Amino acid sequence: MAPEAATDFVFRFIELPPEPGYRAFTRHGWHAAELIVDRVDPLADKLRDSPFEIVAPPLDLSFCPDIRAMQIRGPGGEILYLTEFKKPVPGLESPPARCTVDRTFIVIVGGKSLEGMQRYFLSTFGVPETPAMESRVQTMALEFGLSREHRFRLAALPLRGRCYIEADEMPAAARPLPERHTELPAGIAMVSFYAPESTDEAASGLEAPPDSGPPYTGATSVQCLRGAAGELLEIIRCP
Repeated sequence: MAPEAATDFVFRFIELPPEPGYRAFTRHGWHAAELIVDRVDPLADKLRDSPFEIVAPPLDLSFCPDIRAMQIRGPGGEILYLTEFKKPVPGLESPPARCTVDRTFIVIVGGKSLEGMQRYFLSTFGVPETPAMESRVQTMALEFGLSREHRFRLAALPLRGRCYIEADEMPAAARPLPERHTELPAGIAMVSFYAPESTDEAASGLEAPPDSGPPYTGATSVQCLRGAAGELLEIIRCP
């Protein structure tokens, strides 16, 4: 599925047996997808009587009042951030909202060590490290019995196309992902990234993807990797 104005992004839904007791932001791995939206407060009104659970109502970000966001829980237990930029924010460029709810521009991964996650993305993909900041992550705070105002250490790692990976350092009580999966993890199981064709070490052992339409249209190869927090990444290589 894709937003009505998007030609550069899709959600993929995979039907799997439910994982008993799964809750996003209780263990390491992918937790949330952040979607750019036109106006978040009217969306909150529409979603109050919907199948989505409102986890956190619209609120200005603690480190930037020009960004306003809410958090909802979807049918697979995944968390979605719906984020409005009231005006451009220096140092945190975002893609424009081309429709009421547009593409994902940030994916959120949680792990034991912020420095460890940053080192993985730098050494594997050349994604530059960025200074750590402290910010509210209300959904994670609630899962660990902390105040909504609790601040967590996190960093926004810049990608092309004004997109980011947000790496959140989780409390010590957060559970690790299993080293081996008999099924894909619950919630946001995997995030796919487009990348140019390359001969670097990270691109070794690739296989041509099946001709199955988006997101593989025009791709030459695909690879699945495991990140520093145990998260699954799919790298789709394109000319």
